[in-house]
Amino acid sequence: MNPNLKDASISALVALGLFGPMIGLKTESGSIGLFLIPRPLALAAAVVAVFFGRLLLLTWRGQRPRGTQTNHKLAETIKRSGRFLTPALLTLAIVLPFISGRYGIDLGILVLTYVMLGWGLNIVVGLAGLLDLGYVAFYAVGAYSFALLAQTFGLGFWTCLPLAGLFAATWGVMLGFPVLRLRGDYLAIVTLAFGEIIRIVLLNAASITGGPNGISGIPRPTLFGLQFTAAGGHGSFTGFFESIGYPIEYSPTQRVAFLYYVILGLALLTNWVTLRLRRVALGRAWEALREDEVACRSLGINVTVTKLTAFAIGATFGGLAGAFFATRNAFISPESFTFIESAIVLAIVVLGGLGSQLGTALAAIVMIGGFEVFRDLADYRMLLFGLALVLIMVLRPRGLVSGRTPSVALGRRREISAELVAEGRG
Repeated sequence: MNPNLKDASISALVALGLFGPMIGLKTESGSIGLFLIPRPLALAAAVVAVFFGRLLLLTWRGQRPRGTQTNHKLAETIKRSGRFLTPALLTLAIVLPFISGRYGIDLGILVLTYVMLGWGLNIVVGLAGLLDLGYVAFYAVGAYSFALLAQTFGLGFWTCLPLAGLFAATWGVMLGFPVLRLRGDYLAIVTLAFGEIIRIVLLNAASITGGPNGISGIPRPTLFGLQFTAAGGHGSFTGFFESIGYPIEYSPTQRVAFLYYVILGLALLTNWVTLRLRRVALGRAWEALREDEVACRSLGINVTVTKLTAFAIGATFGGLAGAFFATRNAFISPESFTFIESAIVLAIVVLGGLGSQLGTALAAIVMIGGFEVFRDLADYRMLLFGLALVLIMVLRPRGLVSGRTPSVALGRRREISAELVAEGRG
């Protein structure tokens, strides 16, 4: 029997066992309770898809060219395309509110929120190499900090925004101290526990956080003190233009477009700060820590400060994103900050390529925007999500855009090595 057919048949049998209860059976509510409805056609279609998918994958892997030369050419092609893709994506992001309706703007806000979270986590995971499974904790700290400050002291969004980032950075340092000696799986377990601790505290501290009921009535951001309200009048966006002789009609899209540009500005700020930090001594220390912690210590780099700064700066951007999430929804609850959020953001960073800013943005667009477009398949969303993870890890183990190259490297090292080999001296 052909080895590929045998392998594909085994994969189909495994899929049959896994998909049997998940796809082959569906629960429906009836007059006397729940009952199961068998779906043999859906189960058969999933098993057949796994069989032929595995067969095609094995055939492709057997026929593709081997060696590092092909991978190097592919990486160079992606790098060159990134020079044109980045300005194109930035231009599209700027003009999106002018060419899209309410749904497109809302989708853009959602994607940019995850792009910002991905870039913040990329500092911790992609640059410093510290596996963080509790990043949603800083997201929650920023959201609740803004909500509590705004409602307790009557502060506005722009005043509370840096404070929310500062509170999140403080919690990042508090997480960093206990995990200074931990690596790998142990670090992941502790950060996962930290995220769950924050969520449970928010759930139980009902007198402060509202518990499971959450916090509602969170104020919206203003533009130079102007509010986006349908009432108009003094202090509103439309009232200001009416007072100067240029009346404009109120539209709910105005507030949504303003929120879009706020998160776009925050995301670009995150990207700019990350790129600047990569080119200074702190960013080089993060990359040295990522490659080899023992060698990093031997070079005299203060590992304690390096880890704490990575956690703190990454947490800061998570807190800023959390504050925006709170002001956008005007309501937050502990159910918005579950482990699945951390898993999605980490998957975005890994799929995009550890350390790659462009790859993280592309992964967020594909994962969040793509799945949102096909929201009619909500029952199969997590199944498709897992399938996408498997395909990317098989086809591109380093992510869509590999960004592991150090920011500071010997530019002509590879060319010099090639010349020495050609001359017979390598």
